Amino acid sequence: MRANFRMQRLFVEMSLGAAARHEVSSEQFNYLANVLRLEDGAEVLVFNGRDGEWKTRVVFPSRKKIVLEAVEQTRPQPLPSDLHYLFAPLKVGRLDYLVQKAVEMGAGLLQPVMTQHVQGKITSMDRLQANVIEAAEQCGILAVPEVSQPKKLGDLLDHWPADRRIIFCDEGDEGQNPLPVLAGIKETKLALLVGPEGGFSDEERQRLRSLPFVTAIPLGPRILRADTAAVAALAVIQAAIGDWR
Repeated sequence: MRANFRMQRLFVEMSLGAAARHEVSSEQFNYLANVLRLEDGAEVLVFNGRDGEWKTRVVFPSRKKIVLEAVEQTRPQPLPSDLHYLFAPLKVGRLDYLVQKAVEMGAGLLQPVMTQHVQGKITSMDRLQANVIEAAEQCGILAVPEVSQPKKLGDLLDHWPADRRIIFCDEGDEGQNPLPVLAGIKETKLALLVGPEGGFSDEERQRLRSLPFVTAIPLGPRILRADTAAVAALAVIQAAIGDWR
């Protein structure tokens, strides 16, 4: 069932169910009362990543408090996406964009990866999580992706489960079309790895290409920025062997 984009959606931490009541945070109060200017009795869709989506009624017990009262479930909780997104952090503004687009494109887990040529860093896991939630609110998904702590690429590969295939975007690949390569992948557990602006080092590329659970793909004849490559790769994977089929 598709999301209802005519109603405002809000992420909450509380458990959702019949007759559930939730007092919103001060930030959510400001958004609902002062930005959206909702009045007593207005309806808002809420989700928590566990209990599906619920229609709630806005109640003002006082001038400075809003309580959301659950009315009915509008969508059941779907299974989470199993596509892992592994990425080298970018500078802050573009990192925000990258995270939001990965959520919209169906990533189920976001894993920052520190490579030799990485230019950005994760300064705040809270900001990363906030971007994930904001993207989930806007694009209608109910399963909120998990955000993992940053790991060095070498450490990640040392402990990688052999039953999950890593698809990595190799700017040095001689091909242009990723579709024939993707068509040969039989695993259902997948991860996409996108490197930094400076690309993978020769040492990293050689190691990745030597591993039996890694597949390299090209992304056309042009060199793409890392955030553009992420969206392009997620789209082609979802279309070829993911949940767009």
